[in-house]
Amino acid sequence: MTIPDILQTTYLEMTSRDAFRPAYLDDSMHVQIMRMNTPDLAYYKFLYQAVGEIWRWRDRLVMPEAELAAALSHAGCRVDVLYVDGVPAGYVELLREGHDTEIVYFGLRPGFIGRGLGKHLLSHGIAQAWDDGAQRVWVHTCNLDGPHALDNYRKRGFSVYRVEEQPMPDRYL
Repeated sequence: MTIPDILQTTYLEMTSRDAFRPAYLDDSMHVQIMRMNTPDLAYYKFLYQAVGEIWRWRDRLVMPEAELAAALSHAGCRVDVLYVDGVPAGYVELLREGHDTEIVYFGLRPGFIGRGLGKHLLSHGIAQAWDDGAQRVWVHTCNLDGPHALDNYRKRGFSVYRVEEQPMPDRYL
């Protein structure tokens, strides 16, 4: 993957559940999503690295353990893990603060990309946010994320509300 000189970050939001266009797989025999009810830092770091390594995710790997434990223990934090035939395939992390819920992290392990699992997992995360009382669900993505990320967010009903550009931070080089 060639790293661009500019980091472009796109912020998207959904301000009404009516805008939500879910896309679920009909494969309940092989696909299951389970909430991580107890923060497990080692398992979380495995998921984060397994999903984010190809996209150069770094933030949670360099975060002090106490800070990461506090983030995952936050009352508004929710981590749901997607399993395919019992194997962890990806996860979605939500953070509710007030009336807003952010999709903090979302993604699949490389071997599970391209099978429709991303739209299924994203639909699950959005539905959970609305079910938990969100009045606004938001997410940001950048030009280092998967090539279908922005399209998936738009297809689920998100609208772009801001785009920022900055020189590529050293941590991604």
